[in-house]
Amino acid sequence: MKILILNGSSRRSGTTGKLLLAFKEELRKNPKVEIQYIDIEDMDIDYCRGCSICYRTGKCIIEDDGDAFSKAIEHADAVIFGSPTYASNISGKMKVLIDRGHFVMEQLMHGKYFISVTTFENYGGKNVIKVINNLLSFSGGYKVGQLVVKNDFNNNPLNNPLIGSKINSLSKDLNLAISNGKRYIFQKVKWFFVFNFGIKPFAEKRGSDYQAVFESWDKKGIKY
Repeated sequence: MKILILNGSSRRSGTTGKLLLAFKEELRKNPKVEIQYIDIEDMDIDYCRGCSICYRTGKCIIEDDGDAFSKAIEHADAVIFGSPTYASNISGKMKVLIDRGHFVMEQLMHGKYFISVTTFENYGGKNVIKVINNLLSFSGGYKVGQLVVKNDFNNNPLNNPLIGSKINSLSKDLNLAISNGKRYIFQKVKWFFVFNFGIKPFAEKRGSDYQAVFESWDKKGIKY
């Protein structure tokens, strides 16, 4: 099992980082699990220029860590995405990464599993978890679960035993989902409508300008 964990906070040891590292330690108890942990602060990632060339060629014109990150997801069985709440939204650098990633149109998460994590101190955590969930589910992923934690600045969230218990439970659920190839019927039906009545007709109107998108669908076995 290959699991990718992304810490979308610039504070490596902040609240979000502590939770994600706890996930890492819990998942490592399974000897079959291979984990890649990425701090977004370590990534060289530039702003998307909106040229749409990647939809035709399958490759971004910007040479940095953007495409490498998409490749890492492509080779993973599951991802854990974590972001703190800034101004009731995901972190700025995580938004840049999402803009650059080949997510929704190319169906980067098709058939993969995910856990979403967000932390907040005052307000907006529910907004952030919704952003992450929509992104990954619209990209074809199955949500195993989520963790939303309200926490005071610089306080260790793991001092709360209920949070540690939740991480343990979600880690077990993720292991089982990957091992058993679990399919979430309601989520699959929701994705079917999003893809067939939103994403697919939009791409088809662009024709050859979206050649790499169609090739991505073929590679993933998506019928269209």
